[in-house]
Amino acid sequence: MRYKILICAYSCVSESGVKNIGGEAELGWNIVKELGRFFDVYVLTHAHNQKSIKKLLLKDSQKNINFIYIRLPKVFNFLEKFHKGGIQIYSYLWQIKAYFIAKNLHKKYNFDLFHHITYANDWMASYIGALLPIPYIRGPGGGAHKVPKEFIKQYNTKQKLGEIVRSIGQFIFRHDPFFIIGQNKAKTILVCNKESFDALSLKWQKKALLFPVNGISKKEFEDFKNLEVLKNKNNFVILSAGKLIKIKGFDLVIKSFKFFNDKFENTTLKIIGSGPEEINLKKIVQKLGLENKVVFDQWVPREKLLKEMFFSDIFLFLSLRDGGGQVVVEAMASGKPVVCFDIAGPGFHIDESCGIKIKPENPEQAIKNTAIALEKLYKDKELRKEKGKNGKEKAEREYEWEKLGNKLKIIYEKFL
Repeated sequence: MRYKILICAYSCVSESGVKNIGGEAELGWNIVKELGRFFDVYVLTHAHNQKSIKKLLLKDSQKNINFIYIRLPKVFNFLEKFHKGGIQIYSYLWQIKAYFIAKNLHKKYNFDLFHHITYANDWMASYIGALLPIPYIRGPGGGAHKVPKEFIKQYNTKQKLGEIVRSIGQFIFRHDPFFIIGQNKAKTILVCNKESFDALSLKWQKKALLFPVNGISKKEFEDFKNLEVLKNKNNFVILSAGKLIKIKGFDLVIKSFKFFNDKFENTTLKIIGSGPEEINLKKIVQKLGLENKVVFDQWVPREKLLKEMFFSDIFLFLSLRDGGGQVVVEAMASGKPVVCFDIAGPGFHIDESCGIKIKPENPEQAIKNTAIALEKLYKDKELRKEKGKNGKEKAEREYEWEKLGNKLKIIYEKFL
């Protein structure tokens, strides 16, 4: 007997289907794909994913997965243009419409379980989870993590206001009656970092599990094995990647590299990504006299990014608010030691065996300690190899999508 599973994945598509997507979409697509191995899956997703999903299905047919595309009336489209607030309101309203569609589908198919996957936050209500009379699983989700207070002092007024609005919005959403009903009803609540676990009430923590929102495919592991290490490589490369926005901490990356580079000149910092902070970051590079030492690369396809990771020496990621931290998992899989902050997603993924974590107390301390970590790894080639090897083994053991799918199957079976 194949159980019928209803999934809500507002965001659900792989990078091979669309340019410059976020981790949310990769999470949705990969979890859905893995669950299709075991169950008959019906996926509620946003209609703007339809074209990309159809392209993906032409390459990789999924016989047991059915997609139901939902969109709100055009009058609400303007909300999607505002990624700070607007998209969350749109998603909330979309969830309401999705419930009524799910209710009618349930009459037809009689689903055995419902799983809310994306948006993978830990504060927005799932109307389907709260109201549909079947077992409900939520997550993995995050959102409770915040930028440390000492770092917000360096933000401009607009950026500070954005953090305040975010906190107020989350507080309101966490007290939504439908959110509370859903959390009480959920059989299991999956969270992707310690901060999100700690934000749960004690009664909800009892049924919560830590579960990553990021993974690596078997093919990507095989691609790493097929790459040849560059010969006659004289330069030491530190790589950082992500969207160039304030919370990703690329200004801290550059300033940490400055301290490090002053001691060791045969080093290069490569930053891969695009975003509104690019102009400001290039000004910092110029001010510090690092024009010939820091290389900016625009957004690149995932396949190329993984190759860049493989041919680098250290992966540096100083995001101040990152619930998942997909690039950290990718760096682990590529066999590179990671230097990151001990917060949120990266702090959950990385341990002493595969990297060095910095406690972000204030900007000056964080920059100094990051430079010390880079120096430690630079001087000790064997330490770099050991941490890289351990990271790769951990990624293969804990973050391969197929294994994450197997773990979800075990969780499902408790309630089916």
